[in-house]
This record gives sequence, structure tokens and C-alpha cells, in this order.
Amino acid sequence: MSDPSAAAQPTGRRERKKAATRRAIADAALRLFLERGYDAVGIREIADAADVSTTTLFKHFPVKEALVFDEEADQEQQLLAAVRERPAGLSIPAALREHALRHRVAPPDRGSDFRTFAALVDATPALREYLQAMWLRHTDALARTIARECGLPPGDATCAALAHFALEAPRVARTHDDPRAALVSAFALLEQGWAGVADGR
Repeated sequence: MSDPSAAAQPTGRRERKKAATRRAIADAALRLFLERGYDAVGIREIADAADVSTTTLFKHFPVKEALVFDEEADQEQQLLAAVRERPAGLSIPAALREHALRHRVAPPDRGSDFRTFAALVDATPALREYLQAMWLRHTDALARTIARECGLPPGDATCAALAHFALEAPRVARTHDDPRAALVSAFALLEQGWAGVADGR
């Protein structure tokens, strides 16, 4: 679940129909999960609620966990844009911190729906694991983007390390009583380390 306004709008009748079906399936799944809990809801129930076959459901969502995180491609684009389109003077770690504060922990201005969604994920081990694995799948793309922004080779180890730890930090922060404060502290450490790397080049 991410910011719906950031999702690319499909063009063409067929694409719009596919997007509408996917959205209907994801909405039905989330509604049932919130009502009864993730583990208590079966795939066939979700398909019936969305008025599609289980075959159609699996064409859009290959695993059950993916039903909860239906905008992964959009999330990667937002992540990379946070680095590429950061304001002048804002460091890469700071840009990633602001992205994480906005999209990885429940921010004060996201409302009760986001908080309810976050609570579902936090209460479900399978979803927590899938969510972290999903974010870590963006590590290589993020590392390449950081390298390009710094004029470094695509395989630069420091860029890869920053990408990995920036994506890992929110998982660690979520275990603390104040996740936002913990996340800020984690990124302060990354900022210091990255500044040392930048100064040494």
C-alpha cells in the first residue's frame, strides 16, 4: 500500500481493465484481511469477493503476500526519484531518510487507513518478511542510481552498502517504541559514514 496519487495511470482500454481487476482483487483482499486477519482468509474467498476466478487472481498476484503490497513497481520508482530529484544541497542519505519516514513508518499525516494497514503488517510475520524482502529487491537499482548521481561506477561497493543499509534501517526501526526517532538515528549514522566516504574521494 502506497500513495495512490503516485501510481502511473494505465492507458488503453485493455490496460485499464487489467488495472481495474487488479485493484478490485487487492481491495477485496485487504478488506477481508483487516476484518478477519491475514491467516484466516483463503485465496478462494478473496477471488469470490472480487468476482474473479482463482486463476485470474494468481495471474495478477503470484503469492498471497503480494495481495497486500500491490504497488511494488511504483514504490521502486518513488524510491529512485527520491535520490534523483532531491533538492539541491540535500545529501543522498538525507533524501533516503525522508523517503523512509514518508513510506516505511506510519507518519502522522497519513491518516487512520495507513496506520491500520501498518498494524496488519506488523501483526503478521509472513507480511513483515515479505515487505522487507520486497524493499531489499530494490537494492541493486538504488545502488546504481546512487552511483550515477555521484559519478561512480555502477558496481561501486560504497553505493551498494548505502543502498542496502538505507533499505534495511526501517525494519530495525520498527522494533523500537518510537520507530520514527529510531529511523532518524539510524540515518544519522549513515549520513556520517557517507560524508566520510565523500570526503575521501
